[in-house]
Amino acid sequence: MSLTFTAYRYAAFIASGLLIFTHTSCSNAQSKQPVPTVITADTVSYIELPDPVPVSTGEKEHILQASEAWYNKMLLRSGFNGGMIVAKNGNIIFEKYHGIAHLRGKDTINENTPLHVASISKTFTAMAVLKLWQDGKLNLDDTLTKYFPQFNYPGVTIRSLLSHRSGLPNYLYFMEELGWDKTKFVTNEDVLNTLITRKSEIKNISFPNTHFEYCNTNFALLGLVIEKVTGEKLPSYLKETFFVPLQMKNTFVYTDADSVKTNPSYDWRNKMYPFEYLDKTYGDKNVFTTPRDLLIWDRALTSGKLFKSETLEEAYRPYSNEHRGIKNYGLGWHMYIFPTGRKIIYHNGWWHGSNAVFTRLLQDSATVIVIGNKFNHNIYKAKDLSNIFGNYANADDDEEQGGGK
Repeated sequence: MSLTFTAYRYAAFIASGLLIFTHTSCSNAQSKQPVPTVITADTVSYIELPDPVPVSTGEKEHILQASEAWYNKMLLRSGFNGGMIVAKNGNIIFEKYHGIAHLRGKDTINENTPLHVASISKTFTAMAVLKLWQDGKLNLDDTLTKYFPQFNYPGVTIRSLLSHRSGLPNYLYFMEELGWDKTKFVTNEDVLNTLITRKSEIKNISFPNTHFEYCNTNFALLGLVIEKVTGEKLPSYLKETFFVPLQMKNTFVYTDADSVKTNPSYDWRNKMYPFEYLDKTYGDKNVFTTPRDLLIWDRALTSGKLFKSETLEEAYRPYSNEHRGIKNYGLGWHMYIFPTGRKIIYHNGWWHGSNAVFTRLLQDSATVIVIGNKFNHNIYKAKDLSNIFGNYANADDDEEQGGGK
């Protein structure tokens, strides 16, 4: 880690600690603050995933050659800084890492280097909510006022937040438009309190369930719902529910305690993005992980060990049907639905200079994962690799909507 970045982080986190200590906000929206959970070896129940199904030598060679050719042409030649995996039946067929975590440093990116996956974080938040629903601890059609009585936005439900049909505007913009002091870090509670106390000043509020509009506010609020239902902070809850049981050893939701192991991001000109006032909200972003750990997450989702088939059907059901076409959105997942019945279930991510792709071909048991911490638009073209496994024509690449800065 470079001394410059270390010093910067240290100063930022000391300052943030003072700001959090001195900052007060409306407390009537939440009667009880969740607390972190201490996880010990005695409290962990590890989840043993099924062994990957073998892949024939011929198919393996075909996937390997096609993936390597794409990687060399699209990523390596465009200054890629990150990692990539292509897998079939849970087997890693192609895996490459390139670059330095701290540019001008010596910490080479490898299979254990956690990078920010931005809005791919939403898949963890969504599945945590669906796990609580599966376990009978909440109802997807609960209104948000059940959990936060002063939240005066009629018709906004957990389901409408998960499907980006709440009609709420994006906090990434309205916090700034309302004059937020950028020397203070925005928290999820700040987003909620602003929606409650300054509703009359917020622009672009729509009626719920009229149309799809990708919005980070939805998942920041879902993070608070999880905390309300479980009594735990979201980083701790995801750690004990998913990351530790699945042995995703290089995955975490960012907190100040993680400042030493987080890696910065850069724009395409190698300029580092500073740690700023929007960098502490979670639920919508702030999961750091690796391609290998994301593959574990993919395998866990299809294993039957965490989720019932009915839960996954709900997650992958298309909710936005007001426009014709193959693109749609479920509960926390983008998707392409083809006339043949094939589906691509995926999520992209983009925050500052970090961008990532997590593409899942359920019928073909194939997975394409790319994570970079230096912005590279070609990462989003990784969906082209779907055609190695079947006819997925017309699945255009697209950047993450609304989440990039």
